[in-house]
Amino acid sequence: MVKYIVKRLLQLIPVILAITFLSFALLRLAGGDAVTYFYERRGTAVSQEVIDKGKALYGLDQPFLVQYGNWLKKMVSGDMGISYVSQKPVFSTFLEKLPATILLTASSIMLTLLIALPLGIYSALKQNSKWDYLIRTFTFLGNSLPNFFVAMVLLYFLAIKLALLPVISGGVTLKGLILPTLTLTISMGAKYTRQVRAIVLEEVQKDYVVGAKARGVRFPVIMIRSVLRSSLFALITLLALSIGSLLGGTAIVESIFMWDGVGKLVVDAIIMRDYPIIQAYVVWMSIIYAFVNLLTDIVYHLLDPRVGLEEVGNI
Repeated sequence: MVKYIVKRLLQLIPVILAITFLSFALLRLAGGDAVTYFYERRGTAVSQEVIDKGKALYGLDQPFLVQYGNWLKKMVSGDMGISYVSQKPVFSTFLEKLPATILLTASSIMLTLLIALPLGIYSALKQNSKWDYLIRTFTFLGNSLPNFFVAMVLLYFLAIKLALLPVISGGVTLKGLILPTLTLTISMGAKYTRQVRAIVLEEVQKDYVVGAKARGVRFPVIMIRSVLRSSLFALITLLALSIGSLLGGTAIVESIFMWDGVGKLVVDAIIMRDYPIIQAYVVWMSIIYAFVNLLTDIVYHLLDPRVGLEEVGNI
């Protein structure tokens, strides 16, 4: 198992290098830079000489490969650079915004599981009943609506019409957490409910369930000990994908509600051409998905030792 983990971590290095190089190249091809944007935003005319001095200060006047090499050398040594806009270290800026994103991720995942698991199981057990059709209709709508539209609807009714919640999050507070959590949960909950329903329907029709019923085993016991356990692999895969994307920051939702997390940070950085922040975000996303996938493989192996043993044995 240790050798398998080490091998996966070593495989992560070329992946991160390739992703950072491509993102670095695409950012430069997009045109514009933080220095030019800064002076344009001020609305004052400055000479090209002043702009060139600003670019030289941040190394933006150097060739592309030199810029990438300098950034990569610093990153390997633990220095992610200084933000062009805030003049603060990028790493400390990320650490400052990360707790808000982790809190939003945890609340969204927990609420999604609390809603999707019972609804998905109930819908499967009541297949083709009126409740099944009703749940499927709502999950279809929830899965179809984009997050920004759901956010606007929730804002209109809960914040503006009923005045129950703040329109904009005033910092990382419980009240400010509710609307972005609900927005993410509606979409994820709909997807999870449909997946749980499909998994349970498939499992209850298998021979081992029919055999357990014939032996007189109570159906709730079959559900808990057999059906749900067999469904864990598909649920873990869904959770891994969701956690990876949520920890990366849900940019649209965080920006709409002004939730001060990683997603909002990177949207602001893109607008202001703050390259060090964007590059750090790319590395962060790469590491998240790699580690979440690795953790998923380990959990698979712990649940069923037969999974992954071949890969471990070949190392």
